[in-house]
Amino acid sequence: MPGEAKPEPQSEEQPEASGEQQPEAATDEPPEATAETPPKAKAEKQPKAKAAPAGRRPAQSGRSTRGKRAEAEAADEAPPEAEGPPPPRLRDVYRNEIVPAMMQEFGFNNPMRVPRIGKIVLNIGMGEALTNSRAMEGATRDLTTISGQKPIITKARRSIAGFKIREGNSIGTAVTLRGTRMYHFLDRLVNMALPRIRDFRGVPRRGFDGRGNFTIGIREQIIFPEIDYNEIDKFRGLQVTITTTAGNDAEAIRLLELYGFPFVRQA
Repeated sequence: MPGEAKPEPQSEEQPEASGEQQPEAATDEPPEATAETPPKAKAEKQPKAKAAPAGRRPAQSGRSTRGKRAEAEAADEAPPEAEGPPPPRLRDVYRNEIVPAMMQEFGFNNPMRVPRIGKIVLNIGMGEALTNSRAMEGATRDLTTISGQKPIITKARRSIAGFKIREGNSIGTAVTLRGTRMYHFLDRLVNMALPRIRDFRGVPRRGFDGRGNFTIGIREQIIFPEIDYNEIDKFRGLQVTITTTAGNDAEAIRLLELYGFPFVRQA
């Protein structure tokens, strides 16, 4: 049986050799596969993901151009931004001209001692509103146009039988102007409205109350250029009261004269 014992070691050696060669082939082949195949896969996948179908533009570029066009059209169609009112001219006149002039004329040592305008009140009495309800609407509309501010409706504080007025009835409308609107209204009143009064010969000086406040009555509201003659329903007068910080009438008169008020000259 010596012939049968020889093939056994050969069969054992062959599996060992095959076992040893197989791991070598396995260890040699995978690195080659990993080193060669992944870059090819990445190189093939990236162009496919970025490639766009033929005859069509990329979605992103189309959206960006459309968005830019829409923004440009919206910017062209959008109305221009409304600019705010210009700074009041009379405020600069007061600071640069009136204050030094009055300090020199009246001997004031402090610029804060110089009188100034505190507020302007516009008032329209509406006794006809007791019988005509639409009259109050017209007066409120005119006063809003003149002042640029919505007025309030004044109520009767008590009942008066002689005037057929009961407490709480609407008897007028008024508006108070301060700050920028006050200076703008004063500028329009002095330079545009008063010169349009029929047979105007100057503002009388008897409108002062002795404490530096001045009141003037206007017979027709159409002297203001903002009022359209074709839109009013009736000629209405209004009362303008200018409140100042002056201690007496002499300082108040000089203050308003420097603002440009055309007072009647004293004989």
